Amino acid sequence: MSGRIAKLSSMLKRGEISAKELAEGYISRIEREDGLLNAYASNTFEYALSCADEADKLIRSGRATALTGIPMALKDNICSDGHFTTCSSKILQGFKPYYDAAVWEKLRAQGAVMLGKTNMDEFAMGSASETSYYGAPSNPVDLSRVAGGSSGGSAAAVKADIAAYALGSDTGGSIRQPASFCGVVGFKPTYGAVSRYGLIAYASSLDQIGPLAYSVEDAAIIYDAIRGQDARDQTSLTTASGATSLDIDVSSLKVGVPEEFFGEGVDDEVKEAIEGAVKLFERAGAKVKRVKIPAFKVALPVYYIISCAEASSNLGRYDGIRYGYRAENFADIDDMVVKTRTLGFGKEVKRRIMLGTYVLSSGYFDAYYKKACLLRGRIISEFDGVFGGCDILLTPTAPTTAFKKGTKSANSTQTYLADICTVPASIAGLPAVSLPCAAGAGGLPIGLQIIANRLCDGTALSAAAFFERTSGISSENCGEVKL
Repeated sequence: MSGRIAKLSSMLKRGEISAKELAEGYISRIEREDGLLNAYASNTFEYALSCADEADKLIRSGRATALTGIPMALKDNICSDGHFTTCSSKILQGFKPYYDAAVWEKLRAQGAVMLGKTNMDEFAMGSASETSYYGAPSNPVDLSRVAGGSSGGSAAAVKADIAAYALGSDTGGSIRQPASFCGVVGFKPTYGAVSRYGLIAYASSLDQIGPLAYSVEDAAIIYDAIRGQDARDQTSLTTASGATSLDIDVSSLKVGVPEEFFGEGVDDEVKEAIEGAVKLFERAGAKVKRVKIPAFKVALPVYYIISCAEASSNLGRYDGIRYGYRAENFADIDDMVVKTRTLGFGKEVKRRIMLGTYVLSSGYFDAYYKKACLLRGRIISEFDGVFGGCDILLTPTAPTTAFKKGTKSANSTQTYLADICTVPASIAGLPAVSLPCAAGAGGLPIGLQIIANRLCDGTALSAAAFFERTSGISSENCGEVKL
């Protein structure tokens, strides 16, 4: 199935439209539709037109790539030189980085056109983008529902076609879960496959940048453009597989279906949709077997202990002294730091900082953080065991379809459970892709998650491309945009 990027790139190279005209069209669409969606935290329209001029030069010189001139967006936690990057938080109000993130360096060199920064949960802490200082983005399929989180703005922008594609970050499901809710493709690469340089950190051992796109083909093109080792990120890798070819011999594919992902809390319509996807692979000749990952039941608490512990360290730099928001009235520097953080951070961010500080404190470190790290090792080991006999795993991306705004934000536990199916792959650093596989009640999209072994990113994307091609289900026909 041809993606949005290939179609636009072909039009640009044939001269049917210029990059500047294409950018102007997207800018007009944003101005017309984003008032309802709230997908953007800030725009970079003048910069976009400048990028488009450079893209037109590349096209005329014959040096264009598939991404040259294609309008896109960056999540509001990915730095770009001289443009607002606030993590959708009051405490970074007005902050403009003085350098580009590695991923934007690569895309900019290829002539990408950046339309703006997308709305998100504050510091990527949330599952519905409702913790954003700018207010929650809406789901284009149903404006009364959440777009997911934390990359909700990126998913909403792609679904509504006010960005041809977007980059997000995934710590525990923040690319895949909003992709599922909005009915687009979201890919979290192997941890380290894409440089984190210039990504404002939430939990450094979990954070990973990846694409949200209209099709698997689009996601593969973007992934190949941004992957690769970077000396500025010591966790980056050279060995993750690319996705140049999305062909796969399904008849030789060994498919695992982990029983734990279909347990209590997963809606029946979601289970049925995923079982339908499993049968499609089986009919195509894949060898399907049911597998067990018993440590699944501890994945969510392990994730929140580790991520909050790392967040409490990473967010210590926000004190009102060096950049961002600063409280106006204070008695001394200590009072200034306390008041700045009290007023600058939202409730969820403060909750996670306090939880992280608690589990790292004397007397509780062994009971919580150390135990969580040991259990993380067990989760990784169990995945390794399963992948000894499987090439991919098929699971739900999210236990439900997109829920109504405000229905879970008052109950943190309920919101955390929205990530129950995505967190395990994040803990183990595995590549995982979410793509539309069915429409549930009210036409709301349901996402299929395909998980592959570490460094087998191409396998995950190839299997996803097979399902998209064979099922005929895609972002185009799964969830009608209502704007």
